[in-house]
Amino acid sequence: MSGRTRLTLASWGATLMAAGALLPLVKPATWIFTAAFVLALVSGVGMLARRVPLARPLTLLAQIVTVLLALTLIFTREQAFLWLVPGPQALTRAVELFQTGAEDVGRYAIPAPDTEGIRLMLVGGVVAIGLLVDTLAVTFRKAAPAGLPLLALYSVAAGLSGGGAGWLWFLLAASGYLLLLLAEGRDRLSQWGRVFGGAQRSGRPGSAVAAGGGPAFAPARTGRRIGAVAMGIALVVPFALPGFSGGLFGGGDGEGGAGAGKGGTISAVNPLVSLQNNLRQPEDREVLRYRTNARDTSGMYLRLVALDQFDGTSWKSSVRPIEDVPKQLPWPDGLSQSVKITEVTSNFVASDAYEQKWLPMPYPAGRVDIDGRWRYEPAGRMLVGDDKQTTSGARYQVASLDVQPTAAQLADAGAAPEKLRREYTKVPTTLPADVRETALSVTKGARNDYERAVKLQDWFAQDGGFRYDVNVESGTGVQAISRFLKDKEGFCVHFSFSMAAMARALGIPARVAVGFMPGTTQTDGSVSVGIRDAHAWPELYFEGAGWTRFEPTPSRGSTPSYTRETTPSGSATGPAQPQATASAQPSAAPSASASCTPQERRLGDCGPDEAVAGASTDGSGPDPLTVTLLSLAVVLVLALPFLPLFWRTRIRARRLGSGSDPLAIWEEINDTAWDYGVEPSDSLTPRKSAERIVHLGELRGEPAEAVHRVASAVEEVLYAPRPQPVAGLASSASLVRSGFHAAADRRTRLRALLAPRSATRLRWTWSSRWATTRTRWETARTRATSRLRRSPREAG
Repeated sequence: MSGRTRLTLASWGATLMAAGALLPLVKPATWIFTAAFVLALVSGVGMLARRVPLARPLTLLAQIVTVLLALTLIFTREQAFLWLVPGPQALTRAVELFQTGAEDVGRYAIPAPDTEGIRLMLVGGVVAIGLLVDTLAVTFRKAAPAGLPLLALYSVAAGLSGGGAGWLWFLLAASGYLLLLLAEGRDRLSQWGRVFGGAQRSGRPGSAVAAGGGPAFAPARTGRRIGAVAMGIALVVPFALPGFSGGLFGGGDGEGGAGAGKGGTISAVNPLVSLQNNLRQPEDREVLRYRTNARDTSGMYLRLVALDQFDGTSWKSSVRPIEDVPKQLPWPDGLSQSVKITEVTSNFVASDAYEQKWLPMPYPAGRVDIDGRWRYEPAGRMLVGDDKQTTSGARYQVASLDVQPTAAQLADAGAAPEKLRREYTKVPTTLPADVRETALSVTKGARNDYERAVKLQDWFAQDGGFRYDVNVESGTGVQAISRFLKDKEGFCVHFSFSMAAMARALGIPARVAVGFMPGTTQTDGSVSVGIRDAHAWPELYFEGAGWTRFEPTPSRGSTPSYTRETTPSGSATGPAQPQATASAQPSAAPSASASCTPQERRLGDCGPDEAVAGASTDGSGPDPLTVTLLSLAVVLVLALPFLPLFWRTRIRARRLGSGSDPLAIWEEINDTAWDYGVEPSDSLTPRKSAERIVHLGELRGEPAEAVHRVASAVEEVLYAPRPQPVAGLASSASLVRSGFHAAADRRTRLRALLAPRSATRLRWTWSSRWATTRTRWETARTRATSRLRRSPREAG
């Protein structure tokens, strides 16, 4: 196997090994076979082009054309010409698939369904990385820089999977890169030959090593040792440093995990990263089920974590001390015995597929019975898993308090403790002025913090004209709040963040809670909580009642009774329910069902709105991706006439790169003369040919002397018993080319540059190889026919 073939296979394998980190992101992962097939085609075309050999730009161009044809055949063959050649309709279809894939990536949680759009993005991305790796490592013989696209591929997978793609995937990707480096090293060592081998080892007389022909094992062994040491450092060092907590490929914290450990603190990762994805799930998968003795579960929200820090760019949990879970949790801060309280007991069973570092519990919990490695964070009254402990399959019992303050008690609440007020009313100095002004305008006329809170809630949920839309991007910075107040559309993240920020701007202690709505009661009396019950809501502090839930999100959850002056005639709005016809595969032309209720349409359960679906093709300007693809097609078409120029440039560089080879330099001078109209004559001696080139080319001075100098060097190589090397032959060829250029008119110059006559040699070469191939084929066929004819005679 040749060195280039070995490098090609190593590049193909390294790309697929790095792409393995993408496998957990999509189920089923059959797309990897499509990517492997297309990448094999691209690598094969590159290997054939390098054997011809073609110029490096032409090799890359041939591979790009192969990619376009293969992707067209796989994804857009119905719109292509002869199922293979992409046209305008095929490009339009590819753009639509790419846009659908981008929307699916934002809509589905991991693992996402294998939609056609996602498949196109994965296959196209892996093949693009593979093409880049093949170009760097094989075409340009630079294997080390090829690690950058491989690292980018792994980094994308790690980012999409929540910060870590798993140590096995990292090990696989790193091994692929090391194999690529070893393949290049072996190829380079094979070119060094006997000088290097003889210098490395002193063999016995007559041995291959002593003769310098043996393999150089020491450098390869050294390379393997360096790679092993580097891998060991990557594996061990991150675990030895306390700040890395698992290192480059740390096991991850699951869905919005938290980094809880035995160091006594918890630094919670923002769980809102996965909240929007949960709400967009096509199927409402059950995450847990519970039974409770509560008479009314409409207000029984299951809380995961409280976000109490607003730094101007995001809401997140503070880094706080954690401790062992006490048998009886402390009495909630600020809760008075005068408030009506009912103790509720609930038994929970979490799904095996639901892995979360926080434990869903009603708030405030008074006692938690659960097995496993769980720790307690007192300020947020939440339980967090320690040492990779998650909720998967957990069974636990929670005794919680159903706190039922009255409107009068909240209105008469005293001032919050100074320390708590100072911490939970912090707002960034960059908070836009319109946020505070809007809060003051909405709460105008309110006499106390309770009335201000109710006015804010009602403005978001009823009076302000806001619309619930889970497909709105979830920005969390201060400018995102201003945009939300202006556009008036978003989902629970926007409503809870904005109300909490505005409450703080009014001096009311506030934070954001993240968890689940109460769920749906089943026929057997149990309550099922689905992934689309994920929710966020603000908690405001009132002395005597403690942290109190509010519900500003329209059409989601239930409005607390203490915020209503009178009991509404209708029942509380329940959580969104999936349609019976929901499918994991997006429809090419979705339309809302005629039976879809206005509430379900607002929740996004009826599929994309027709007006929204049509808006994607009704923009005021051209789509950027369409323009890019069309521009690439135009560039490829325009590049075809320049193929002779590319080939001639490549041949010239190779000949002049030989340095002191008079025959290669002489061949280049003859082809240069041919490009400028002086046809070669193989019947003349080098000296006569030189005189002919100088005469017909009208060369004078140094260019003429350069032609004769190279001709003399060629004669010495051909006829002298001991030819002497001549320096500066490459510069002589450059002088000759400059002389022809100076003596020619503009038309001849352009002809020599863009359509060189010597490019005819390429056609000759192909004709010769084709004739050789045909001769071999005819010979083989004749032999096969002769054998077939002899076989019956011999049998007889």
